[in-house]
Amino acid sequence: MSGSMVYILSAVFGYLVGSIPFGLILTRLAGYGDIRKIGSGNIGATNVLRTGNKTLALLTVLLDASKAGIAALVAGKMVGYENAQAITASLIAGAFGVIGHNFPVWLKFKGGKGVASAFGFILATCWPIAVIALFIWLAMAFTFKYSSLSALTAAIFVPILSFFLAPSMEYTLVYTAIVILVVARHHANIKRLLNGEESKIKLKK
Repeated sequence: MSGSMVYILSAVFGYLVGSIPFGLILTRLAGYGDIRKIGSGNIGATNVLRTGNKTLALLTVLLDASKAGIAALVAGKMVGYENAQAITASLIAGAFGVIGHNFPVWLKFKGGKGVASAFGFILATCWPIAVIALFIWLAMAFTFKYSSLSALTAAIFVPILSFFLAPSMEYTLVYTAIVILVVARHHANIKRLLNGEESKIKLKK
């Protein structure tokens, strides 16, 4: 199989796996109806938490985080981890997993913001960066109580961290592209943060 075909298949596979809307599926199964009609209308874990069901929100985080990561690992294993083509296929599959979460074909391309999926992707492909980003998110969340600000801060540090910790510049380029997408998807949150209108994280109903 040619290299271009491997990369195309990796992209398609990653996109389809990433486009599974776990937040919507879980909330419907739990009897909350359409999560898109609650809170911000987003299908991600932060909006699922607005139902007051912490367990459901946690499950959404775990499943959303696993999508792009699993896509990256499977693509890499199918090609063979010990070569450059496998690394590229893995990065492509993971990146498109995040894209699939953000723009799922099943929901008319209206999905989440890709934070959990991006984390899972980075965790699967270069775990030290993901761990540091997670600590940044936690520190910001506990300090300022804004999920969006925490995600944006952690995301912005990823390209910097990848420059020093990633195996090659290929990782840095792909991670940077994903970070740009994540930041762009938070445009409304950025506006609300600047206007002092952003909702804070609420762990108690």
